[in-house]
Amino acid sequence: MKNISIRARMQSFGGFLTAMVIPNIGAFMAWGFITALFIPAGWFPNKEFGSLVEPMIRYMLPMLVGYTGGQMVGGKRGAVIGTVGTMGVIVGTNVPMLLGAMAMGPLGGLVSKQIDRLLEDRIPAGLENVVQNFALGIAGMVLALLGYEFIGPFMLGITNGIAFAIDGLLKTGYLPTLALLIEPTRVLFLNNAIDQAIFYQLGMKDAAVNGSSIFFMVFASPGPGLGLLLAFCIFGKGMAKKSAPAATIIHIFGGIHEMYFPYVYMKPLMILPLMLGSAVGIEVFSLMHAGLVAGATPGSIFAFMALTPPGKFLATLSGIGAAAIVTFIGASIVLKFDRSTEDSDSFVSSQDQMKSTKEAGMSEAYAAAKRESQGLAGVSDSMTAVNVSSVRFIAFACDAGAGSSAMGATTFRKKLQKAGLDEGITVRHFAIESIPDHADLVVVHQNLADRVRMSKNVPVIEIKNYLGDPKLETLLQELREQKASGAAPQLSDV
Repeated sequence: MKNISIRARMQSFGGFLTAMVIPNIGAFMAWGFITALFIPAGWFPNKEFGSLVEPMIRYMLPMLVGYTGGQMVGGKRGAVIGTVGTMGVIVGTNVPMLLGAMAMGPLGGLVSKQIDRLLEDRIPAGLENVVQNFALGIAGMVLALLGYEFIGPFMLGITNGIAFAIDGLLKTGYLPTLALLIEPTRVLFLNNAIDQAIFYQLGMKDAAVNGSSIFFMVFASPGPGLGLLLAFCIFGKGMAKKSAPAATIIHIFGGIHEMYFPYVYMKPLMILPLMLGSAVGIEVFSLMHAGLVAGATPGSIFAFMALTPPGKFLATLSGIGAAAIVTFIGASIVLKFDRSTEDSDSFVSSQDQMKSTKEAGMSEAYAAAKRESQGLAGVSDSMTAVNVSSVRFIAFACDAGAGSSAMGATTFRKKLQKAGLDEGITVRHFAIESIPDHADLVVVHQNLADRVRMSKNVPVIEIKNYLGDPKLETLLQELREQKASGAAPQLSDV
């Protein structure tokens, strides 16, 4: 339990960093498109339009991140102070300060909350607005000065240290060793935090000078996951093989990399071909001088193509293809030498449980599925059961709130509509840190459940797969029965 708690805290911190960037991805993409089109090496070089690139990367993007971080911690007032403080960090350095904004924004929000707490019930009537604004103004000034003098240079030192280390890997040809970090952190749902907190920072700095950057590609490449899923399409067993083609399409075209995570959890040895494929892909990107003009989120083939600058499409496709081929070969070898039978295949087990649920209602097989759900899911300390009739808002959650949870929410919403259960039940998707307090139920991957419980007092269903998980079928079946009988059974698998 201690290890799980540590992992949950790491995921929570990473998710918090990610949550500052994800709402602003559109702005990052806009900057990337302007860079790709109008810089001297772009598609349509234009000096006037190209002059937007530097102010956007230097001021706009960090200030948006600082504003979002301040708002997450201290609401609108925290957002304002976070932005003021971020300005000090920006002016106090000579590089894009995305990492500094991630520190200063939440700090501004925290200061805002503390000021409001100190002034509560201590301001004479009629002077609330004046006193609060003066207090926030002074705090903003102090944070801006601290950012300029201390926090900005400190963050710059960290950024330069990381850049020096990674640049050394690049120059000496050891950049592919990053694959040892990429794939394990990816399947632990930490990839977004590392990618957006560190590699976006390095990539923006690199792209502003060279027009594109390989740093935008190392974490986002869909190549390794594509190779693994194709191996399961051909050499997999049971439900793993049957589900792999759909997962492949969603992964490569939708950019939802979480689609291949269940296959790694089912066969942990798959992490080795993933790391090897990722390393080969990075090496090919490096040798062919590949690069993107902005971060590809989500990491789909469409996003990679849209953000590839002129003359580098072959390099982009070669790196993705090489990673896919190497991972496919390695994963195929693992599967060919695998002696497990379908009975031990977790995908087949899930399929059997779903069939039993659909065909037998509350039969013994269905009751067994419920018991398994109750044993696996873990229960919120304050609530061990939920009245199905009270469920009006179901929140699907994931790390960034824009990939697997969106897909899961859409799929479950369609199932509710098909069953005639959608009236009065709202299904939405969120980043874990953004789950609303009025949610009646949260559906989240089992590896992220501890993060939900750290911050929310809401019943949780832990799943292994956002599509077709037996616990979602259990929930759907109980909602059907509740509607058919008019009774209020207890949803005990949360």
